[in-house]
This record gives sequence, C-alpha cells and structure tokens, in this order.
Amino acid sequence: MQRVLAVGKVFERRKSSWAILGVALLAGVLLAYLPLGAAIDRAISPARFQVFPRVASGKIVIVEMDAQSAGVIKRWPWSRANYAAVVDNLRRAGAASIAFDVDFSSASDAVGDGAFAAALARADGLVILPTFGQSANSADQRTIDSLPIPLLRPHVALASVSIMPDRDGQVRSMPFGTITDGIPRPSLSAYIAQRSGTAYDGFPIDMSIDPATIPRLSFVDVRDGRFDPARVRGRSILIGATAVEMGDRYGTPLWGVIPGVFVQALAAETLLRGVPVEEATLLPLLLAFAAALLIVRTKGFTILLGVLGAQLILTVAVLVGQYGLLFVYPLAPALGMIALVGLTCGIREIAERFRLHRTVDEATGLPNARSLIAQTHQTVSCTVVVTQFNNYDSLLAVLGVRLTADVVVRLAERLALVALDARVCRTADRHLAFLLPHDGAAEDTLDGLRMILLQPVEVAGRRVDVAVTLGLAAGGVDTVERLLANAALAAEGALQGDSFWRRSVNDDGTLERSVSLMGELDAALAADQIEVFYQPKYNLRERRITSSEALVRWRHPEQGFIGPDIFIHLAEKTNRIAPLTLHVLRQVVRDLADWRLQHGSLTAAVNISAKLLSDVAFNSAVESILSGADVPATALIFEVTESATMSNPASAIAALKRYRDLGVAVSMDDYGTGQSTLTYLKQLPLSELKIDRSFVQHAHVNRADGVLVRSTIQLAHDLGLKVVAEGVEELACLQFLETCGCDLIQGYFISRPLPVTQFVGVLDQPFHTAA
Repeated sequence: MQRVLAVGKVFERRKSSWAILGVALLAGVLLAYLPLGAAIDRAISPARFQVFPRVASGKIVIVEMDAQSAGVIKRWPWSRANYAAVVDNLRRAGAASIAFDVDFSSASDAVGDGAFAAALARADGLVILPTFGQSANSADQRTIDSLPIPLLRPHVALASVSIMPDRDGQVRSMPFGTITDGIPRPSLSAYIAQRSGTAYDGFPIDMSIDPATIPRLSFVDVRDGRFDPARVRGRSILIGATAVEMGDRYGTPLWGVIPGVFVQALAAETLLRGVPVEEATLLPLLLAFAAALLIVRTKGFTILLGVLGAQLILTVAVLVGQYGLLFVYPLAPALGMIALVGLTCGIREIAERFRLHRTVDEATGLPNARSLIAQTHQTVSCTVVVTQFNNYDSLLAVLGVRLTADVVVRLAERLALVALDARVCRTADRHLAFLLPHDGAAEDTLDGLRMILLQPVEVAGRRVDVAVTLGLAAGGVDTVERLLANAALAAEGALQGDSFWRRSVNDDGTLERSVSLMGELDAALAADQIEVFYQPKYNLRERRITSSEALVRWRHPEQGFIGPDIFIHLAEKTNRIAPLTLHVLRQVVRDLADWRLQHGSLTAAVNISAKLLSDVAFNSAVESILSGADVPATALIFEVTESATMSNPASAIAALKRYRDLGVAVSMDDYGTGQSTLTYLKQLPLSELKIDRSFVQHAHVNRADGVLVRSTIQLAHDLGLKVVAEGVEELACLQFLETCGCDLIQGYFISRPLPVTQFVGVLDQPFHTAA
C-alpha cells in the first residue's frame, strides 16, 4: 500500500505540474493579446529603461526657447527676425542641420518674416521646418494640415513633428513619418537620423537615454552670438520651446513631463543608434515556458530562487535583445507566466508541507492519525489494528520523552514487518495503528505479531520490556475514525480481559450510552457548579450599559469549564433543559434585585429553549419564580431563537403571549438565520428583535450586510420593536449601527461574557466608545 501511495503522489504531482504549466501558458497568451498585458508592460517600462541607463550621443544639440530667452525678448509671438539671427549664427558656426519644432503656419510681422525667409535662403537646404496635423476644433475632429507659410518653404525641408501619445497620455513611440498636404513626410527624428520608414509606422523611443545629457544652448545666447561654435559644429540642431509658459509638454514613462523638443531629440537619438523593432511575444514566452518547466520540478526554497533566477535571466535576455540587437519584446506575458508558475508552485509546496506537518507525529516522525485516514482512500473496506502501550507512563517516567519516542519507533519498525506494506502510524501517545485488508486474514497476522512484540526493545544500550495489547475493528472506510476509536477500545478491553488482542464489538449506540455527562448535570445544579455569566448590552441612545444577556457555564470539578455548545444540546436531548433554565432564571432574578438597587432600570435576558415554549410545568415554575421575586417581570427579557419560534407557530405564539401577560419582554434571537416572514413578525408578541452576528459583524464594510441590517432596523422600528445587534467587535461597526438608529449593541467590543462580580464592576465604570 505504501508503494501505491508513493506512486499516487508522484502521479498527482506530475498532473498538478502540467496543470500549472497549462494555466500559466494560457495566462501568458491572454496577457499577450489582452489590454491588461499592454497595461502591465506600460507600468514596468520605466524599470526596463532604468536597467541600462545611457547618455546622449552628443550629436544632437537643443537650442532652448527657455524662460531666459522669453524674459529678454518679452513679446510673444517672437518676431521671426530672432529666428533669422539664430539660423545665420548656427550656419556660420558649421551646424550640420537646423531643425525647428516651432509653428510657422501663420504669418507674423512682415519685416520679421522677410528676414527669416532671407536667412533660410542663405542656409539653402540646411534648415528643416515643421509640418503637422491638428483637429479643426473641439467639436470638429477633422484633421487640418499645418505647413509653414509659403514665404518660408523655399530652400527648406519639411518634416513632421506630430507626437502620438498612448491611451494613458504618455509618449513611448514616434512615427517614421506622417502625411500632410497629401505628401508623405519623414518625422523630425527620422530626418535627422537619416532613417526611412513607412508613414504612421512607429518605433519605440529609447527612454533609457537621460534627457539631461543632451547638450543645450539658450536661444537668446545663440541669437546674440554668445556661444562656442565648437559646440554646434557638425551637429544636428533642434530648436524648440522648453519654457513652461509656452506649453508643448508631454508625459513619458521614466522622465515624467518633458518638453516636446526633448521627446523629438530622444527619438532622434534612438534612431542614430539603429532602428529598434517591436517583436511579438513568442520568444519571451518560449523562454518563460522553459524556465517554468524547471520551476515546477523544484521544491522548497529553491522555488523562490528558481523564480527569481528565471525572471532575471529572462529580463537580461530580453534587454540584451533590446539594447544589443534592437529587438524590443513585451515582457508582461513572460514575466506574468513565470510569476504565476512560481506562485502556484509555492502554494503547492506550502500546502504539501502543511499536509505533511499535519500527517506526521512530531516526537517520532511517524505518520499520525490523519495519515492513517488518508490511506483508506485506496480501498473500500479495511481492518484497523491498534497497538496499545500498556506501560507507556512507566516508560516515560523512566526513560524520558526522547528515549520513549525511540521505543515507539522501534516497535513501529517491528509492526511494519507484518503490516503487509501498510504504514504504521502513531495515532495517540500510547497507540500505534495500521490497516489490513478486509479479507479475514487478520488473526493470522496478529498471531505472528505476538512473538515479535514480546521481545525486549533495545534503546541507548538498555533492554526495555514493552507491554502491549492489540485491538481490531473492521468496516467501511467511511467510518474510519469510528473504527480507530473502536479498535482503541478493543485494545483496552484486551488489557482488562488479560488477552493479547481483541476484536471490537462496540457500535455507535453503545458508545453514546457510555457518555455519562448528563448524569452529572443534576448534581452540578445542586452543587452550584452551573454559573451564570453576563454579557453587557450597550444602549446607543443613552450611551451606557442598560441590559445584559445571561449565559450559562459549567465549572466541572474534573473537566474544568464545559462550554454551553457541548451540554446545552445534550440537556435538550435528555429533557434536562427545563431545570437548567429555571436554575439560570432564579440566579438572574437574584442578581437583578441586587443590581437595580444601584443601577435603576437594568434588565437581563434569559434564553428559552424551543422545547419549553409549550411546557405547562415550565410556565408554572416561571410564574412562581416571578411572583416571589424582588424585581418586576418587566426587568426580564426572554430570548427565543427565530428557528425555534417558527417550528410550531401556534404553540409558540400562545406561550409568548403568556410571557408578555406576565410583563416579560420577548426578544427574537438570531433574527435573519431562520425562516421568518413578515406575517410572523406581525403576529408574534415581540418587544425586541436581535439581529444575528453573521449580518452585523461586517455590516460596516460589506454593502449587502449593511443594507440588510439598516432595512431590518427600520422595519423593526416601524413595528414598534427595539433592535439589538450582536457581534459588534470594533468601533467602526458601532458607529455604523449608531447611524442606522440601532437601539442596543452587544459583542466583544463592549465586553466578553463576564462572571457576576466582574459584570458589576463594568456597571460601575463609565464606558467610552472613542477610538
């Protein structure tokens, strides 16, 4: 069976590995074609440019129309005589070309236009003027081509300065050219770099180039001749606005918002190095898939190292292609694929480690009870064999924890010799267990074990005698936990019967009848072992504690505190719920009498079981208690669960009306969890509605819960009912309920259930709801 389980685990891991690879590959393909992948690539583009920062070539010089120049020239638009002076000075200094990123599509002053035209004629083809397309106006999206005025067109080249940002407003690429006035024209960057391409086909701009490293001169300094000619000799000159007040600024992935002339310069610098080509995602996906194949085969911490290594290798490979071969690949699909593989493999590894930890006994390293149960998935029926150490406590006292664990391991090794390839598991401190096929051969196996187990065990140079008995339980694997318990009981029975092994004859009914807890409840009531705790209810209007809920606790002399979730159900099942409830009611009445001397109209709620709503004897006892009490019945609230109330509506309504006639307020507990209808709310003699914690706890953050709580409070108030919200565990929830108009709240944010002495202390102290 162990070999079957091992093979099964290997097959399961391989199957999960292929599933992980398939899902990751699909995710990578989807990222390659869905907008999300492009968005991720845009988000990581600053990082990819930061990996290999570069400086500008120095072949392009920007002449800035900066704030200094604007301050000197003052008038805007500038007279074109200024541009004429700049062209003449740059021409005389030996500039290779002079490109303007300035709009000359409308006439200026005649003298200035004439001077500029004359300077352009003297340059004779050295100057490039801009052309671009723009929308007619905000309401008319037709494109109007803008060209320099005819006076300026002779003796110049025309190039497009159109910039096309992405959907997020950032510029990442530049076209090789556009069409204006029906003629294809190169972009300014393509013209400067002497690169050809198709109009409107774009190329990615290399944003790793630092704009601050591009040489710059102030426009007014060039106009006035205050510059070193060597700085422009043989270089391409770009003239454009950088002053903030002149506009023409664009967002970029790495450098933020920069002037348009710098975008043109970065694009030209990109093309000077070569023409980058945007490739498809196939190659990165193949590299990522190869890396994923390695990752799914790794285990433990190496998964993280594998993911980081794969990401690094992939990134370097792609960036080398980008900066070395000028192939630009999208990274998001491949990185997303590797990240998903790493994440899922990590989750699988954590799950396997957690599963292993949950299925191994810490002291011995042997499989535990969970591991035994897992083995039963391979068969339909089986026999559970439990070996019990009858002198375990003596061994522990003499040998200590470590050596006793060694004894357990040695004994497990002996059991494995005859366990028919089944794993021997430590299911409890003094129990070892294993499975046998349900084929009737168990007795032969146990007879063979007798001689083996009677031999002393040697640990740390000492020979130790181990006293053991065995128990068997056979049946279907759907009840393996019960089989394990029955086999343990059989091993104990073998000890008591002075035999080596015994087969279980217990059934569920026998075990349930052996539980004696309810037989002790009557004595516990008489001995005052049943205590009443109180959980405060905070009045949101009066900003103080005005009520409480009585909750029962059983202080067992041997088992300690026993929670109500254990014995309340058994008390109902064994018809002991009435005396238990009456005991609580008597205690609450006495406590209320003491509290109200100092705290006025304080009230307390008592939970009433469904079985008591129509119990005549119980109702008579309640009347007797109330008639002899030192507090009015109006100080009491009977909380009945919604599901209990609805189980027998006619009987419930009659019983609840009797309580109201006595003056007791009636509250519907756990409202919202049962089968209530508006008709029931109308018919039942309720004073209060208590909204279940499952709706209240997250009502301030969960819209659906908030709507249900708010509407329930409004409904209850319209019916004349108070509202209590239970499950309040933080200030934000309290504040939300306060805005909803809730009357009272209850929960751990106010207080846990408290013994009566601590509850009185809470009443004596002011309660603050401030954060």
